[in-house]
Amino acid sequence: AEENFSHLSYDVYDEEQKQIMPEIIRTCHQFVNGFDQEFKNILFYGSVGTGKTFLSNCIAKELLDTGHSVIYFTSFQLFELLSIGAPADKWNLHQQYEALLDSDLLILDDCGTEVSNTFTVSRLFQLLNERALLRKSTIISTNLSIREFRDVYSERIFSRITSSYTLLKLTGSDIRIRRKINRTL
Repeated sequence: AEENFSHLSYDVYDEEQKQIMPEIIRTCHQFVNGFDQEFKNILFYGSVGTGKTFLSNCIAKELLDTGHSVIYFTSFQLFELLSIGAPADKWNLHQQYEALLDSDLLILDDCGTEVSNTFTVSRLFQLLNERALLRKSTIISTNLSIREFRDVYSERIFSRITSSYTLLKLTGSDIRIRRKINRTL
C-alpha cells in the first residue's frame, strides 16, 4: 500500500540521487508498460538504503494491479526454500517449484546476504536459466558492486545477468537513516 509509484517522492533523495533517479524511475515505468510486449529483467545494485527494494515493490504493485503474478523472496528465504528437498534434475525442479518458475515476475531481494556456496550458486543459475528459457521476468536487487556480485555468484551467472538484464545502479546516502535523523530533529 505504501511502496508504489504514487507514494514516490523526490524529497527523500539527496542531491546525488536527485540527479540519477528520474532516469531510473523512467526505466522502471518502461519495464511495467512494456511488460506484456517485451521480455526484460532488472538488476538493481548499489549502496544500502538507496531505494532498490522500494522500486522493486513499486513495479510489483503495478503488475499485480494489472493481474500479473508476482513472487517476492529475499535471497535468504529463496535459498532456504531451495535447500529443502532440493531436486537434482530440471524436471523435478520445475514440478517442485512451479510457482517460482512460472510466475510472471520473480523478485529476488538482497542477493549477497545469504551464505553463498556451490549449492546456492548452482540453484540460482538453474532458476535464472529456467526463467529465461520460459521468458519470465526477474528483478534482482543487491548491495554488492558488479565485481562483488561476479565474485560471489560465478562468471556463468554474471555473464547471464549482464547480457540479459538492465543494470540500474543506485547511489547516494541511506534514505532510511536520513529519514530517521530528520524525524528526530
